[in-house]
Amino acid sequence: MEKNAKRRVALVSGDAEFAREARAAFAQSDRIDIHLINRPLAELRGEIQESDCAAAVLDIDATKLEDLEALQRLMRRLDGRIPVIAAANDINAAAMRILVQIKVADFLVKPVTTADLVRACERALEGPSREESRESQIHVFMPTAGGVGNTVLALEAAYQLHRASAARGATTCVVDLNLQHGACAEYLDLEPRFQIHELQNRPDRLDRQLLDVMLAKHKSGLSVLAAPIQPAEMGSFNADLVVRMLDLVSAYFDHVVIDMPRTWFAWTDTVLLGADKLYLVTNMTVPCLRHTQRLIGTIHEAVGKEVRPQVIVNRFEQKRQSGGVTARDVETTLGEHYAGPVANNYRLVREAVDRGVPLQEVDARADVVTSLGRIVLPREAEPQARSRSWLSFNWKGLRRAG
Repeated sequence: MEKNAKRRVALVSGDAEFAREARAAFAQSDRIDIHLINRPLAELRGEIQESDCAAAVLDIDATKLEDLEALQRLMRRLDGRIPVIAAANDINAAAMRILVQIKVADFLVKPVTTADLVRACERALEGPSREESRESQIHVFMPTAGGVGNTVLALEAAYQLHRASAARGATTCVVDLNLQHGACAEYLDLEPRFQIHELQNRPDRLDRQLLDVMLAKHKSGLSVLAAPIQPAEMGSFNADLVVRMLDLVSAYFDHVVIDMPRTWFAWTDTVLLGADKLYLVTNMTVPCLRHTQRLIGTIHEAVGKEVRPQVIVNRFEQKRQSGGVTARDVETTLGEHYAGPVANNYRLVREAVDRGVPLQEVDARADVVTSLGRIVLPREAEPQARSRSWLSFNWKGLRRAG
């Protein structure tokens, strides 16, 4: 193919308005030519392969099982030979799981703007850049109850991962998804810079340059993405913005550590599905262990058993208090989900928080530091990051155009 020759993108859609807008979007393009296939997705018999296209945009009804099944069959037939972009009026949690599993290159929510469609097609045709093709490791920390120490452990885990890999040039970012009451920036004595309200209705504005402006940098080398605290406000933030933000972060950092809120939002399923490691943080009390069991069940119901939560028991006490929970009780209750204990060291934690530094900078050999390290640091025998192609989590694959 000549260097400046147009590349064909197949558009499978029975939506006349969408087809008209797509044709108009590329009418003056010297790089992309739209080839319309006006047939239902379930009735395709090889038209995409025969069209000699370099990418495909599939207009689906994500609320219909037959459309999702047809999409899965088509993706198996294409076998990764061309990138596929899915477009739909609505994408619910069940549809999102399928899109994650079949590894579409991108997805768009209709009505689609001309700019979004053009950018999505151009990015799909270009393929991932060398920087974006790196597989980041996503570590998600989720509390089972209030006050279990989730933020402290997430920050310490991020610091240990950073220290263990910085010599290889690896980078680490902490993302505080407690978007209204987060404490990550406070605990490290940083100014939270993620101005989420400015982007709430325009997630496409968030790009690499704006992300750099909104990142706070700690002297330890950690980057922190956190929003200013809004104690008087409560609301559910745009899922598109959360996904776009995580898309960018995971594209540019080797390790991403996410501090999750207790509240379940519309985007929670997506974050859990993208995790390489999902840690549930709990305490050694009967109510906390009960909460943990319920949360594991909720996660399995919401996103399936392919997500395997690992439970960290924080503030672990080896000695049994009168009538209290024992180590054996914890192991029996949590079973295969038990990742291990983290020692109780309130004095050290309080000093680290007051100084705005990770625990390891106060005492690298402290029990709380070493016990967490045994859980979160990779072992030689562990497999490398799985190859993903989704929200570049791959939030690198199902990335929003923009």
